Amino acid sequence: MRAIVIRIGTVGAAVKAALQEKGHEVVSVSRSSADFRADLSDMASLKALFSTVGHFDAVACAAGDVFPAPLELTTDEQWADSIKAKGMGQINLVRAALPYIADKGSFTLISGVLTDEYLAGGAIGTVVNHIVEGFTKSAAVELPRGLRINCVSPTVLTESVAYHPYFPGFIPVDAWEVGQAYLRAISNPFTGRVLKLYKTDC
Repeated sequence: MRAIVIRIGTVGAAVKAALQEKGHEVVSVSRSSADFRADLSDMASLKALFSTVGHFDAVACAAGDVFPAPLELTTDEQWADSIKAKGMGQINLVRAALPYIADKGSFTLISGVLTDEYLAGGAIGTVVNHIVEGFTKSAAVELPRGLRINCVSPTVLTESVAYHPYFPGFIPVDAWEVGQAYLRAISNPFTGRVLKLYKTDC
């Protein structure tokens, strides 16, 4: 299988490693340094990527910036940029790849714990995550050619120590485990699922 992994940060690197350990070929994509370059917030950039990258069976997205602030201080730009980068960016990623992805291929997107847990300054993240998860569930009904789509929703990463103060009482998840969730979504025949890497009943 040949998979495209969008953004090689901590999560992207874990996804790449999980896939390669199972013998899959991985093509990495980011805005700066990778096998290919593309900008998730630029539809023309995404179309150019998929028209040139060649055959692929899966797309795994580990990208999508959100620009948080206390609700009363949020700006129009923060809302628009966050929706464009993580919300519409992932929707457009799927739309741009559709003409090129192999039959029975899969898409795996990313949301996050703020879908279910509400923090001070987290309203933008919560709204954008709902966009991504709503799209995942609805697109699963409509995708042609046996294509599948799922979403991975991690909590704060163990490795992202700088973010831990913003998530008091949250139990971090290792990037390795997030990578395994992507592998599970890509390798198994389910669709329309959100794989949550956190507890919501405590």
